[in-house]
Amino acid sequence: MNCEKIKSKVGIRAVLESFQLFPVKDNTKTAFYFALDRDERTASLSVDFIKNTAFDFGTGRSYDVISIVQVINKCSVAEALKYLSAFDFTSEMSNRNELTAKVPNYEIVRIGIIEHPALIQYLQERKVYEQRHLVKEVHYILNGKKYFGVGFENNSGGFEIRNRYSKICLGTKDIALIENKRKVKNELVIFEGFFDYLSYRMYEKGTFFSDILILNSTSMFFKIEKKLHEYEKLFLFLDNDINGRSLASTIKEQHENVENCSISYTDFKDLNEWHCCPARNIHKNDKF
Repeated sequence: MNCEKIKSKVGIRAVLESFQLFPVKDNTKTAFYFALDRDERTASLSVDFIKNTAFDFGTGRSYDVISIVQVINKCSVAEALKYLSAFDFTSEMSNRNELTAKVPNYEIVRIGIIEHPALIQYLQERKVYEQRHLVKEVHYILNGKKYFGVGFENNSGGFEIRNRYSKICLGTKDIALIENKRKVKNELVIFEGFFDYLSYRMYEKGTFFSDILILNSTSMFFKIEKKLHEYEKLFLFLDNDINGRSLASTIKEQHENVENCSISYTDFKDLNEWHCCPARNIHKNDKF
């Protein structure tokens, strides 16, 4: 398949999603993403889903689906074409905005309780084995090879997969909002990743009375942004990096009653890293 046909038939959103890249702001026809080649606080990559192109306001560089793959994979045009040829697409489409190419190179084979010794050891190493009932053991085939990992299901039925060697999402990337019917206060506890949530539950072992939100990526914030106004108080357990701190600042600007709990682990990347550190000198009954 030649370059022009690839550019016209493979959707740019699907290409970005294949690299686990999702919009910070999404207006359906256009969206803003973080830059492909650098870390930044404000998303500068403007993506036009109708034209199937992107423009980086930080560098002035334009992208199509081929050059996006080249930048991310650091590869040649021929290698990028080979990567894109694996995408499935419909040749006749009346609306370019509905171009929804997907990479059909994975299959979930089995979902069950955590029982594989390697995953048990992995959860033990991250000190959340006691919370194994909140996750699943997911076996899957990716690019023709068999894998397995700890899976956490999101609101769209996709699975965040983690093991010692990989960090991917199978299916649609989305948040995981867990609404507690027994909650006594209208509060929401927000985590960036599900291992932070599992770590938190190690300290909140009794009856849980708050709603829980796992973003699975700060770029997913746009999906929940409006709903946050329904809550009387927000507790933030975000990462101590550029994206986490930037999102915490955004939430604090938009809401009055916000408690940024990341100050409890300010010298660590995230809550799970803090939880796993033997030098943190935590007492058995400590809780947030």
